[in-house]
Amino acid sequence: MANDAVFRSSLIWLAVVIVGVGIYTQSLKKMMATYVFGMLALCGILLPDWDYFDRPISQWCSPITLNKSDSTTAPSTTRFKLYPIRLLIYTIIYIYGFYKWWMFISN
Repeated sequence: MANDAVFRSSLIWLAVVIVGVGIYTQSLKKMMATYVFGMLALCGILLPDWDYFDRPISQWCSPITLNKSDSTTAPSTTRFKLYPIRLLIYTIIYIYGFYKWWMFISN
């Protein structure tokens, strides 16, 4: 991961959400579910910035080849390239995950 400060601040905000869930629900089980879901969500967004995932989804099943010419070029200014299918898959997974988490917390 390129920027550890973003990950640290995200973990602090996750801790704030966990404490809020604990105060609201008075349930250790729901706090733990929030922790697990939050860690999976953070890792799914912040950690996969490798070259493997920063390419079109159709190429995810093929091995990655690193060319020496790629390493001599300057790094791009944007972290991710916007691929609509990858964005759609991430959006569907996260909406479903937040929905299931909210249903568990609100019951």
